[in-house]
Amino acid sequence: MTKEMKRPISNITQDSIKPLLSNAVEFYTNKNREAHKCIQERDEYINYLESKLSNAKPQQALPVVPECVAEWIEILKTKGLKPLKNPETYGETGFTEEKLQNIVFWISEHQEDYMRAWLDGYQVEKPQLFKLIFPNSTAVLQKDGELNSFADTVYKRYLIENAMTEQEIKSIDERYWQFAVPVEDGE
Repeated sequence: MTKEMKRPISNITQDSIKPLLSNAVEFYTNKNREAHKCIQERDEYINYLESKLSNAKPQQALPVVPECVAEWIEILKTKGLKPLKNPETYGETGFTEEKLQNIVFWISEHQEDYMRAWLDGYQVEKPQLFKLIFPNSTAVLQKDGELNSFADTVYKRYLIENAMTEQEIKSIDERYWQFAVPVEDGE
């Protein structure tokens, strides 16, 4: 048994669809514009944050190098020489053999610091200074090895002005080392 089919009658005409279709196109076009605007704002914000981060790199402290290494770096730079060559192979730098050995030893022990100092700059290591205080005396040992006596206020200032490294004190007389007192920063 076959059922008879009739062609359905549609009340939909092209003119009746146009307003609905137009509304749908307008709706999706607006949503697309909003999405595009959000993406654009997000990209601008990302660029802003990236620029802020790149400008705000954490400042790493400059490496601290001994005075002889600082001199070495400056000589190499002024002569246009390379930092990685063995210091002993450079001839006329004016350094004693002992100083060159100290430089080579320090560089071999602190390679990363040496390269950072070469590239980024450095701070020169301040040697520990000592003042010599002799018991029951206002005598001060001067750097030239002479003893001098002063009034109390002048004495304290003079102690600081004549502060010496351990090596300087021992080079004058080993026995003076027992009277050495470290000079504190700000004294």
